[in-house]
Amino acid sequence: MDTDRRSAVRHTFIAHAELIDEGRTTRLKARVSDLSLTGCYLDMLNPLPVGTNIVLSITDSVGVFEAKAKIVYSVPALGAGVAFVDPSPDLLARIERSLSHTT
Repeated sequence: MDTDRRSAVRHTFIAHAELIDEGRTTRLKARVSDLSLTGCYLDMLNPLPVGTNIVLSITDSVGVFEAKAKIVYSVPALGAGVAFVDPSPDLLARIERSLSHTT
């Protein structure tokens, strides 16, 4: 039986995103296609390798929020799954606010 390993419910969520790798050598634009309290999926042609630490800025109808994150899986020419790293209570509240505007 195939079980979903995610610890939070994913929500369809479309927003612009920009990510910068930890060494600040790469800056990429992407599109968020789903979001949860623990991470998101980024549609992008050239995803970074698994394990890359990033700073992710997401712009939606509520504004902009920024999160430290890590690439947890990568699909060439399609996108990447991202997990938020030690999200603060403020970040979690901001994500919940953004998700409340999608329903």
